[in-house]
Amino acid sequence: MNDAPNGGTREGTLYDRLGPEPFWAIARAFYARIERHPRLRPMFPQEFEEAIRNQAEFLVQYFGGPTAYSARKGHPRLRMRHMQFRIGLQERNDWLEVMRGALDDAAIPEADRKAMMAYFEHTATFLMNDDS
Repeated sequence: MNDAPNGGTREGTLYDRLGPEPFWAIARAFYARIERHPRLRPMFPQEFEEAIRNQAEFLVQYFGGPTAYSARKGHPRLRMRHMQFRIGLQERNDWLEVMRGALDDAAIPEADRKAMMAYFEHTATFLMNDDS
């Protein structure tokens, strides 16, 4: 099995294997965990409905599904969209911990989870903007 970009293989993308619902489950689980996280909660909006939609559609798109996110929001521009928040090593690690838990809650299969976490770890590091 040869790896392809965005968690894909010659057998298809993560989206091809999983379909849309697991990405929505991840987003719902992620925000349920954010609701209870003392350091991260203040960085997120009061209401999560739009944030859940944004995250789910982004994940669907990134992992090989329909491009509803870009059709609605334009280019993801992750760094620009997150620049308003102080993201240091602690916030990066907290975010990854929350996302790992969301993948557990959404029962993502181990092989797919590994590909997702590789992306999340890379992206979380890329979004860091405070090295103090």
